[in-house]
Amino acid sequence: MSVAPAAWVPERREIIWIDHNPQAGKEMKDEHPMLVISPRAFNLKTGIVIGFPMTSSDGNADNPFAVAVTTKGKTGYILAHQPKSFDWRERNARPFTKGQVHLGDPKALAQALELLDSICGICPT
Repeated sequence: MSVAPAAWVPERREIIWIDHNPQAGKEMKDEHPMLVISPRAFNLKTGIVIGFPMTSSDGNADNPFAVAVTTKGKTGYILAHQPKSFDWRERNARPFTKGQVHLGDPKALAQALELLDSICGICPT
């Protein structure tokens, strides 16, 4: 298990590990990667991080709200229908890749944000 550096703060597009417990119903549980959508300045000031959970479960292959991403030959999914906000310090968030920031694909982030907007209608048309 890697430990986040003391001065580390999650930044937008970074993939982090974060504990999703407690969970209820169809929410994800346990520790999973999360694609951060909130900017570093917000995360630092509030102690909150907003993002999309990620999973490697093949059950999401036909989920219309999951964005497929492939890294090192393995497919994972960004779950755009489950945005989360967490206290990243209390949930022991840390960088996804040991010792370095791992940034998600900007096209995948844009696609996930578009899907979220199709659900919530938060962006002006």
